[in-house]
Amino acid sequence: MNQNPAELKSWVKYAPESDFPIQNLPYGIFDDGKGGPRAGVAIGDFVLDLALICEKNLFEGTGLEGNPFREHRLNAFMEQGRSVWRAVRNRITELLSEHSSQIRDDHALRDRALVPIENVALRKPVYIPSFVDFYSSEQHATNVGKMFRPDNPLMPNWKHLPVGYNGRASSIVPSGISVQRPMGQTMPEGAETPIFGPSKRLDYELEMGFFTGKRNPMGACISTTEVEDFLFGMVIVNDWSARDIQKWEYQPLGPFLAKSFATSISPWIVTFDALEPFRTMGPKQQPPVLPYLQCEKPWAFDIKLEVSIRTSKMDAYQKLCSGNFKTMYWNVAQQLAHQAVNGTNVQVGDLYASGTISGDSPDSLGCLLELTQGGRSPIQLTSGETRTFLEDGDSLLMKAWCEGDGFRIGFGELEGTVQPAQ
Repeated sequence: MNQNPAELKSWVKYAPESDFPIQNLPYGIFDDGKGGPRAGVAIGDFVLDLALICEKNLFEGTGLEGNPFREHRLNAFMEQGRSVWRAVRNRITELLSEHSSQIRDDHALRDRALVPIENVALRKPVYIPSFVDFYSSEQHATNVGKMFRPDNPLMPNWKHLPVGYNGRASSIVPSGISVQRPMGQTMPEGAETPIFGPSKRLDYELEMGFFTGKRNPMGACISTTEVEDFLFGMVIVNDWSARDIQKWEYQPLGPFLAKSFATSISPWIVTFDALEPFRTMGPKQQPPVLPYLQCEKPWAFDIKLEVSIRTSKMDAYQKLCSGNFKTMYWNVAQQLAHQAVNGTNVQVGDLYASGTISGDSPDSLGCLLELTQGGRSPIQLTSGETRTFLEDGDSLLMKAWCEGDGFRIGFGELEGTVQPAQ
C-alpha cells in the first residue's frame, strides 16, 4: 500500500517545498512552555499536539493504550508495536486530510492543537539505552583505508559483515546543542611519546540512523524478514570525530574517546511508512553474503543528503558535500540482523547509525577527512578562510530529504556548533 499518495492534501496550509507535508508526519518531542515536553508530529509550519489529541479520544480504535504522548520521550509509544504505530499514523493522516472536519472546524481545539513550530523547543525524542555505529559505506571505508593501506584498503572481513562498534548513548544530543572540542592523547608526527590536549583534527561524519521500537529476549536472533517489526523510524546523525585522538587510540580495539564525547541527531523521526515509497535497490553485494544476511526485498532508501558549514566570519552557510543514502553497501535490515545474530537483546529506543555516507564523486564525500585528503588539501571558503578540520566557532548544518511526486519527505535540520575545549 502506498503510504504517500501524491494527491493527498491537508487542510493545514504549507509551501510545496515544506519538509513536513501530510505524506510525512514525523514524530518528535516539543516544548512550548505551556504543557511541558510532550509528543507531536510536524505538519507544515506547525506541530500537532498528540497528547491533546489523545485526551480528546481521537485515537479510539487504533489500539493505543493510555496516553503515551504525555511522556517527554517517545519510548512508551514506540513499545506499543508496529500495528499501533501504523494505526495511529493513519488516524493522524485522516484527521489532517483536507476533507476532515474534526479538528479543522473545532476552532478552540484547532488553536490549541496546532502549535507554530517557531514557538517550540525541540527535545531529544527518545530515551536511548544503547547506541551502535556502523561502517557501511564502501566508498568511505575504501577512501579511509587507502590513507593507511594504499594497496589493500578494505579489511578482509568488510564485505562479509556490517562492521560496527558500541558507542556512547549518554552523549547523544539533539540539534542545536553545541559540542565541546574534546581533550585526549595524540601522537604528533615524529614524536616518541604522546601528548595530552585538545583535538586539533576535529571532524564531522554525515550519517543516517534508525531507532528500534521492539525488544527481543536475550539469546534470540532477529532475521532480515523480522526486522520490519523492530524498525520505528530514521534521523540524521552527525558522528563528531576527533581524528588525531582516533588515530592514536583505535588499535587494537577501535574507537573510544575520539567518538564518545558527542553525537548529534535531528529532532524529527521519519517513520519507515513515510519512507516506503523511496525504498530502492542498494549496491550489488559481491561476494554473496551469508544466508542470515540475505534480504527478500530491497532495504536501501533514496534519501538525498547535504552538509554545509558556517564559520564565525560567515553570514551564510556554504555547502561542503551532497550525497545519497542509497549508496550504502550494508542496509538497515542487515545491520540489525547482524547485531542480534549472537543473541544481543535489542531494546526499545536503541539507535543504530549507518557510518559515514560517501559516494563516488568528489563532492559526495561525507567528512572532512575524505574531502581534504587527510588534511593535505584545504577547502576554500567564501569568507577567504580555509579548512582542513573544524575550528572553534564553526557550525555544521545537515539536511536529508526524499523527493516525491509534488512533495518532499524531509528530516528537518541537524545543526551543531563547535565550542572551545575546557
